[in-house]
Amino acid sequence: MRLAFVVTVAIVALVGGMLVGSCDTGDGAVDRGRGMPGQTAARVEPLTVRVVETLPHDPTAFTQGLEMAHGRLYESTGLAGRSTLRAGRPGAPPAQRAELPPPLFAEGITVVGPTLWQLTWQDGIAIERDAGTLAELRRVPYEGEGWGVCHQRHRGRLVTTDGTSRLVFRDTRTLEKRGEVAVTAEGRPVGRLNELECVGDTVYANVWPTDRIVRIDAASGEVTGDIAVPSLLSEGERRHADVLNGIAAVPGTEQFLLTGKWWPRMFRVLFVPRDGR
Repeated sequence: MRLAFVVTVAIVALVGGMLVGSCDTGDGAVDRGRGMPGQTAARVEPLTVRVVETLPHDPTAFTQGLEMAHGRLYESTGLAGRSTLRAGRPGAPPAQRAELPPPLFAEGITVVGPTLWQLTWQDGIAIERDAGTLAELRRVPYEGEGWGVCHQRHRGRLVTTDGTSRLVFRDTRTLEKRGEVAVTAEGRPVGRLNELECVGDTVYANVWPTDRIVRIDAASGEVTGDIAVPSLLSEGERRHADVLNGIAAVPGTEQFLLTGKWWPRMFRVLFVPRDGR
């Protein structure tokens, strides 16, 4: 997501302080409306994170996508000429690594059985890879910007984002669009949806460039949870890091792995109510 190497303090403070729903609608405008008259919106549960474990993370990784599958952690990193795909154990140096040739700018990833998809930002392609070797298998045309992607296995589809307030559903083989849904919180559009994680019918999305994650009902597009991520890095670490970006569900648990661009650490967390109950 975008060449915001260091998001200014002013922008982060502005965006981070916005209520979910006062968001970019995809055309640069900010929509603060309350939706259609008479529309009944789902209640948004306020959540935060509880850190279970802190792990090392490569501070040179401009993290774009994160996913746990096949007992390994897959990570996609961006920037033209520095984009990679990595695989290994969480907290350990990657056991495997594939480089993307310039000018490709890597984005989100998701595993689909024995293969995985790696999106590119504005290069007009997605790359299918062998999930075991990371070898490139083919390139498929991809219309629009690639940001985040996750796999809803039980529905046989991919869910993707392009930085707007839409979730787009795609064919797992061709990446052709099969539908879309507008994402709203209490009737208001939620834009800048970025890196994704699918858990059943629920989609978790980073909201760029904030320390905020939203939990979305993929069927309706309604936000059901607003996760305010507290500052997980020290003041010194934050001076050399960029925004939160990277969310991966830990299979068989209710835990998630979180990290960010140029972050020196990764965190195993639980999402819990903000009131502590």
